[in-house]
Amino acid sequence: MGNTASCCVSSSPKLRRNAHSRLESCRPDAELSREDTGCNLQHISDRENIDDLNMEFNPSDHPRASTIFLSKSQTDVREKRKSLFINHHPPGQTARKCSSCSTIFLDDSTVSRPDLKCTVKCVALAIYYHIKNRDPDGRMLLDIFDENLHPLSKSEVPPDYDKHNPEQKQIYRFVRTLFSAAQLTAECAIVTLVYLERLLTYAEIDICPANWKRIVLGAILLASKVWDDQAVWNVDYCQILKDITVEDMNELERQFLELLQFNINVPSSVYAKYYFDLRSLAEANNLSFPLEPLSRERAHKLEAISRLCEDKYKDLRRPTRKRSASADNLTLPRWSPAIIS
Repeated sequence: MGNTASCCVSSSPKLRRNAHSRLESCRPDAELSREDTGCNLQHISDRENIDDLNMEFNPSDHPRASTIFLSKSQTDVREKRKSLFINHHPPGQTARKCSSCSTIFLDDSTVSRPDLKCTVKCVALAIYYHIKNRDPDGRMLLDIFDENLHPLSKSEVPPDYDKHNPEQKQIYRFVRTLFSAAQLTAECAIVTLVYLERLLTYAEIDICPANWKRIVLGAILLASKVWDDQAVWNVDYCQILKDITVEDMNELERQFLELLQFNINVPSSVYAKYYFDLRSLAEANNLSFPLEPLSRERAHKLEAISRLCEDKYKDLRRPTRKRSASADNLTLPRWSPAIIS
């Protein structure tokens, strides 16, 4: 990373680039200035302002832009609600726990400490909707993500590998295996989804049956390095996926970063938006977060936390101004003439 020319001049597998790529060819010439020589990778300060881009196409950068996975799931959600209305009460539907005067049900999942299992399930469901409701016309397929060119296992890739959409359970098993083996956190799963949608937006590609595994793998690899203090090395993923090489993992990470334009920043507002949109997705698909009755110990703990927060922000409150004295009660000093004898 110290060599400024290493990321741009190094050779890479054949990648069908589009006009979105910001890397330009080098034009070495002794008479040209420094701006016209070397690898013309834009400095981060010279990059165009993200606020000038259309917010509709940048949900991973703007907190007010709608997430792609939530908008793609709306069609299926409406159909499910219509089916529920026609069938009234479908068989096997479980009753939802509700709080009462004697019992309060809470889930431990918060924006700062999400539940790992439910978050991974929601992320897998979001990826499923991405694949299912992708653009029917088809967009460009990059070679680095093509599973036929870069297989994750030595088993033969079926000829119709790009024709059948994976099921939600298959996506969940793949993501859960990586998170369980690498001991990743739930926050990392949310950042993974942010990077995945940022890749689809920046590179103008779709996630499909032919590339979903390698795109998800690249997003998890990058999210674990950015979020976790003790990141999982690329060689560790080779122990999880036995048939993949370190060179392939390094190239996948390098080109993933290049397609993201090295923009790995995830604002807290964007993170919170993805968390609450995942909860909305779970509620719309009956993936409820686990509810537990509020115990006495948990109540005391919540009370202590609220008291600490109250004491913390008490000093930050602006002091109230003192009321001014009334003019009726205002007494001024009287001056009496001095008598000089």
